[in-house]
Amino acid sequence: MAFVEEPLVKPIRIRTPARADRLARLACVAVLLAAVPAKAAAQASPAAPSGLTIVLTVPAATPPDTGVWVAGSFDAWNPAAPGYRMTRVAPGQYSLALPDSVRGAVEFKFTLGSWDAVEVSASGGDVPNRTYEIPATGAATYAGTVAGWRDARTVKPREHTARATVSVLDTAFAIPQLGLTRRVWLYLPPGYAGSHRRYPVLYLQDGQNVFDAATSYAGEWGVDETLDSLRALGDPGIIVVAVDNGPRRMDEYQPWPAALKGMGGGEGMAYVEFLVHTLKPYVDAHYRTRPGSLDTGVGGSSLGGLIAFYAAMRYPEVFGRALVFSPSFFINPQVYALARSARPRRPPARFYFASGATEGGTGDLKGVIPSGQTAMVDTLAAAGFDTARDVRSLLPADGAHAEWFWRREFPAAYLWLFRGAPRGPGGGARGGRRAP
Repeated sequence: MAFVEEPLVKPIRIRTPARADRLARLACVAVLLAAVPAKAAAQASPAAPSGLTIVLTVPAATPPDTGVWVAGSFDAWNPAAPGYRMTRVAPGQYSLALPDSVRGAVEFKFTLGSWDAVEVSASGGDVPNRTYEIPATGAATYAGTVAGWRDARTVKPREHTARATVSVLDTAFAIPQLGLTRRVWLYLPPGYAGSHRRYPVLYLQDGQNVFDAATSYAGEWGVDETLDSLRALGDPGIIVVAVDNGPRRMDEYQPWPAALKGMGGGEGMAYVEFLVHTLKPYVDAHYRTRPGSLDTGVGGSSLGGLIAFYAAMRYPEVFGRALVFSPSFFINPQVYALARSARPRRPPARFYFASGATEGGTGDLKGVIPSGQTAMVDTLAAAGFDTARDVRSLLPADGAHAEWFWRREFPAAYLWLFRGAPRGPGGGARGGRRAP
């Protein structure tokens, strides 16, 4: 075959089919190799976070296969919330981008999946909540370092503060409704053993935090100190029964599945059945109680406040006094419908609410605690409750989602619930076996 060369044009070399095939293959390889870095770069460079990115350095002794979580005001202080597990990006380095909706002032701590393995200082002591102000718009980065993790094998035991009026009713009290056991605490007023008097009873949740600093997460309520002091001033006294929480606290203290993803829930109904049908009958049978509804209270804080209020709504014939601190109504909004359907009893029940004026998380959860409390008081009023007489709702500006706040508020709540309310004959409806 012949080719005619045109002037000023370089001659074209004829390539055999084999040579052309090799060149084509090399060209394809070159194209593929050029595309790989671009694809890798695209995969390694996802869209930049638009909110807060937390970068954390942990102790070298932290096992690499151990999960690290951030728990704070933005995830209901869940120490192992599924969406808040950090990603290990290098040895000893973890990172997490918070949802863009989390804005404003936040508080948080780091854990290894439970409060028993929360971050501590270099000396093994408790550390305060971390705080950060996330800008209203744009991205930000928080860099932190964990000095150590709490370890029950190495942490120096804290001093016990429970008084002689406090004992452990049972280290493994059976909860047949949930198929488990739990430690239950008992407070008997000074002089109980030497008298024949009968006493009202208050059932409290999160028993670890009620009497003893050694068992508490971040301080105790000092209920025994408060009641002993009031007894010395002439208060008639009260019996307090406190039930420890457990690993399934998020489930047991929510009657319905949580409205927030990954927050558990749904076992609260069974837990309240335990209080009503198992624990209270036992206490009434073994101790000198005044078992009527006007002499029986239920209380708690946060999720404990939610389940306490639910118990009072679900069983008004059992619990006529409700102590509700910083209630997490937002996580189970069905509780408002329950309150709307309730009808006041005669003699009336009493409800004592107390929350910080600015308690809550950020974004959609900002101020959700006090607003939820106010909405519940309005709901009770709409249902026919005399909220001016039978409901006390406080929103102090300095209130916080913390044990110190609930300890401070407890004396006034107790006195108003049990001493400031008129009683029916014999303290309301009676029942239960006579105790020694």
